[in-house]
Amino acid sequence: MSLAPLLIRLAMACALTAGLGMPLALAQSPPPDPDALQREAMQKLVEKQARESELKAIERRLAGNTEAREKLEKEVASIRADRAALNKALLDTTTRTQAGEAKLGEVEKRLALLQSSEAAIRRSLEGRRSLIGEVLAALQRIGRRPPPAVLVRPEDILEAVRASMLLGAVVPDLRQEVEILATDLGELVRLRNGITEEKANISKEMEQLAGERQRLASLIEARREREAAAAKDVEAQKALGDQLAGQARSMRDFVEKIEKEISVANRAADSARQAIEQETREQRERMTALAFKDPARLAPKIAFADAKGLLSLPVAGSRLRGFGDPDGAGGTTRGISVETRAGALVSAPSDGWVVYAGPFRSFGQLLILNAGGGYYVLLAGMQRIDVALNQFVLAGEPVAVMGETSEAAATTVGVGTGQPVLYIEFRKDGASVDPGPWWTKSQGEKVRG
Repeated sequence: MSLAPLLIRLAMACALTAGLGMPLALAQSPPPDPDALQREAMQKLVEKQARESELKAIERRLAGNTEAREKLEKEVASIRADRAALNKALLDTTTRTQAGEAKLGEVEKRLALLQSSEAAIRRSLEGRRSLIGEVLAALQRIGRRPPPAVLVRPEDILEAVRASMLLGAVVPDLRQEVEILATDLGELVRLRNGITEEKANISKEMEQLAGERQRLASLIEARREREAAAAKDVEAQKALGDQLAGQARSMRDFVEKIEKEISVANRAADSARQAIEQETREQRERMTALAFKDPARLAPKIAFADAKGLLSLPVAGSRLRGFGDPDGAGGTTRGISVETRAGALVSAPSDGWVVYAGPFRSFGQLLILNAGGGYYVLLAGMQRIDVALNQFVLAGEPVAVMGETSEAAATTVGVGTGQPVLYIEFRKDGASVDPGPWWTKSQGEKVRG
């Protein structure tokens, strides 16, 4: 049989009675403030986060430094490769210049030889200048005044004979010399023209080679300066990288140190908190034990919700049914059923006010205690109740006596062997709750077993 309608009616009855069933609030102590170790751990955590941010910034700078250094190293390698190519071009230019200079020297030697030949020819002509002069004069005279008729004057005939003899002796040799001279002079003119042209070409090429050589030298010097600057930048970046790497290592070591300090502080804080909680729990248990030992109390000294693990079973016996077990009628039980000895004494499991005491339907004698805080304790199946309505009872105080056999219906308290059975139910704000957590450890194991 369900106890819900019963509790509703009992609540109405309580409202009509003297109203002694008011919940009792527990004066709970405020939670302890965070201790110094926890604050220190939080400060270390904040510092760790700041250092991690700095470490990330250093790592980003280090990555940028590595990238810049690799770029500079590639540039240095490129400059060195260009320098090698320029050096090769400079060597080729030098070879070409030297070849041109050698060729110019050969041309100058040939020119000197030809000039010697020209001088010899000129000396030969100078040696025959008088003869040539006479021949040229004779030819000039013949050209101006043609020879007269032979029969006109005898003197003319003699002069003509003399001129003919002179020309006849000189002209053949002169002709030969003139032909040789003409040939030599023509060859000399041709060679002079060729040498002049070749010297002009060589001079132009030499100028170009000199300009190219100067340009290559300037470019090599610029490349050398750039290579030196790049190498210097590489060294600077390397030094900066080493510095950043050292800072990163130091920062990592510092972060690891902070993490260890945080871990130590957290463990110390947990240990301190556990010690405080243990001390608080032991103090609460001592206060609870003292509260239960105060026979002069007229109200509960502790809240019922805080009495978990501190209550004793109201009767000695063994469990027949537990909370939530099948009740045999298609439902589940909302309390526990304990088989007792005949005539066993029943005590109040906790402090409370009696809000109902008397027979109720098939439950036998029913006792309901208001434990405060919205909690009610129901005891059913007794043969006799020894407390009165609105009376305040103490935990462990005798309140009833069991009969010789079960006073309550089997469907209510569970099927037993005919021995007396006590039904116990805890309720909170009108709903059944498992009473298991409230029993002391030994009592809980006894009930569960």
